[in-house]
Amino acid sequence: MNTVTSDDGNARALIACHECDLMQRETDVPPGGTLRCCRCRAVLYRRRGRGFDRALAYALAACVLWLISNAFPIVGLAVNGDLVETTLIGAVRVLYRDGMWPLAILIFVTTVLMPLLQALGMVWLLLPLHLNRRPWHADAVFRLLRIARDWGMTEVLMLGLLVAVVKLAHIASVVTAPALWSLAALMLLLVAAASAFDERALWMRLEGTLPGMPADTPLSGRTAAASGIFVCHDCGLSTRGTQRHEHVCCPRCGARLHLRKPASLSRTWAYLIAAAILYIPANLLPVMNTSSLFGAQKDTIMSGVAYLWHSGSWPLAIIVFIASIAVPMLKILAIGYLATTANLRMSMRNEQRARIYRIVELVGRWSMLDIYVIAVLVALVQFSAMATIEAGPAAIAFGAVVVLTMFAAMSFDPRLIWDSAPPREE
Repeated sequence: MNTVTSDDGNARALIACHECDLMQRETDVPPGGTLRCCRCRAVLYRRRGRGFDRALAYALAACVLWLISNAFPIVGLAVNGDLVETTLIGAVRVLYRDGMWPLAILIFVTTVLMPLLQALGMVWLLLPLHLNRRPWHADAVFRLLRIARDWGMTEVLMLGLLVAVVKLAHIASVVTAPALWSLAALMLLLVAAASAFDERALWMRLEGTLPGMPADTPLSGRTAAASGIFVCHDCGLSTRGTQRHEHVCCPRCGARLHLRKPASLSRTWAYLIAAAILYIPANLLPVMNTSSLFGAQKDTIMSGVAYLWHSGSWPLAIIVFIASIAVPMLKILAIGYLATTANLRMSMRNEQRARIYRIVELVGRWSMLDIYVIAVLVALVQFSAMATIEAGPAAIAFGAVVVLTMFAAMSFDPRLIWDSAPPREE
């Protein structure tokens, strides 16, 4: 049984890394500084130096801009005196009317619902603290806020709108509407609010407890699992947990705790295989069907890239190719590599595999780019006498690929990379 103390003799709290499970001493972090794991280099904590008031101001402004972004048109298309405008909700409605309800739900959740929950969640938590009160059901709202951050994709939507505007500019006059600029401001405010929001300081205000274990905690090994210590992936608390309704739960935020994600590899492979199968029709079948006075045309994702390239918009063509073709394929290969090496319990190149895992988590959302482009084009090009655009079957397949690869990355437990690592001195 071991107790870890600092080199200068002063006991420090013990924390466990959420990516490699290593138990280590907590260290003081200056404002704006970052604490990283000494083994896998994962970020354990970023100390925000701006305080809750600035995050609250950003979140309140984001709520106002969300209303403007969804109440007014984002962009319009003028052809022969006819003007067609659309809102985000309008684009969702057109897709639902055309029978593309899975795509409509996906776009509604990622561009309308989740940004709202992200802004409201921070207001819900920070406004009572500003008034020296405790937020109601802070634990549940905090967990919901983390989900909203993972699935809110305002920044990807803005890039999708840019690509759609470039495509439409070649066939008609594009009219920018107020919501386009409010969406851009909303994106910046959500990023600013997230960067100013200090989760660790929030729990200190609410509970008065640090996320670490007491310095004199007896340990049975170098990892948290070896000592029966859980790491809460929602609030970051290292704890032995409490029993609630036959489940071990975090005593701080109420999330269910596991030493390792249940059936991590099985679920990862299930999502990954399904994504790999759907990747084929997503790239071979038409993603858009265009009908006009000159006939009908079916476009795949690759033909859309070619159109941007030949029209002179080669930077956007490269971005769409990377986001819609290269990234999904590389994600499938990368997650497959991580799952295979974890199945084989390989102990080589652990740091490299940990970096691959972080990159996969970082870039996964950007594959939604083409879905947003399709939504805008379908909503705007609705001139029944001249031209109409409808989403093709590949759009649903591609949306499923994006969601399934994100689920696969979320299901994979990065601590499995390090479980077979040979013991060594840090």
